Amino acid sequence: MDYRKLGPSGAVVTAYCLGTMTFGAEADEAASHRLLDDYFAWGGNFIDTADVYSAGRSEEIIGRWLKARPTEARQAVIATKGRFPMGNGPNDVGLSRRHLNQALNDSLRRLDIEHIDLYQMHAWDALTPIEETLRFLDDAVCAGKIGYYGFSNYVGWHIAKAVEIAKARGYTRPVTLQPQYNLLVRDIELEIVAACQDAGMGLLPWSPLGGGWLTGKYKRDQMPTGATRLGENPNRGSESYAARNAQERTWAIIEAVEEIAKARGVSMAQVALAWTVARPDVTSVILGARTPRQLADNLGAAELILSAAEMNRLNEVSAPQPADYPYGKGGTNQRHRKIEGGR
Repeated sequence: MDYRKLGPSGAVVTAYCLGTMTFGAEADEAASHRLLDDYFAWGGNFIDTADVYSAGRSEEIIGRWLKARPTEARQAVIATKGRFPMGNGPNDVGLSRRHLNQALNDSLRRLDIEHIDLYQMHAWDALTPIEETLRFLDDAVCAGKIGYYGFSNYVGWHIAKAVEIAKARGYTRPVTLQPQYNLLVRDIELEIVAACQDAGMGLLPWSPLGGGWLTGKYKRDQMPTGATRLGENPNRGSESYAARNAQERTWAIIEAVEEIAKARGVSMAQVALAWTVARPDVTSVILGARTPRQLADNLGAAELILSAAEMNRLNEVSAPQPADYPYGKGGTNQRHRKIEGGR
């Protein structure tokens, strides 16, 4: 079992985390409990959810499972998130003290626990002063309601500003960032990863399979159909079929993943997950499964260690393609110098 520290904290989690966005939506309560049973039987100990997942039902389903499984509950590291709307009022959303106090208490109630291990800000809030959010989180740690806190979907300057204010004011500091990160989406490496490294924060990648693209289920120039996320909604967010299908880079990455998978006798999903979990500063990769079969295949990635040659091939074919400035060669050359001097 691959155990890793939760960022710079002393808490320990497994390298694969069970994501529960499907709970209460694509997986009913019985199916969700089966996924939790299978995950903990495998040896996992890290559960990630959010208040907005199925409008609170995901947390409620997890809470009932924890109540029924006291042995597993004692080992479980619970992460949830707050920020997005949980009502129609102006204070039912955001990172204000007003909203977060209600959101945190509601999450504790739905999960039926007294303490949340990792409480994450689900996205930046441009209307609330960051000082207000950080003070609330520090108070929540001191009150024993949460153990640690982290961010999700923040960009580099959000992270740097929050960390420096926390340091200056003596507040508890964040331990993790939960970003989208996979072979198809690597732009966080241009600046966000560096901000986390500077702060000593760990990464909890979501969508490590690129919304199913990296499993090989979608084909070139064939609009997806059937019971898949894009089959049900081809224009779904950043996973939109038309946009990714039009990029040559997409199919070059998928081809490389498929060839490595065939050579190693494993699934494409396992190759994509093995690449993600091996990236620098990754604490735990969040798995989102609909069925026990999907979960079992994903967890099989824990047995797969990619060779240096395989990692290099995947790194090269999936490398971000920024413009020359500020993140391309023209910009990065200006931010480094040779120790011996010279041009």
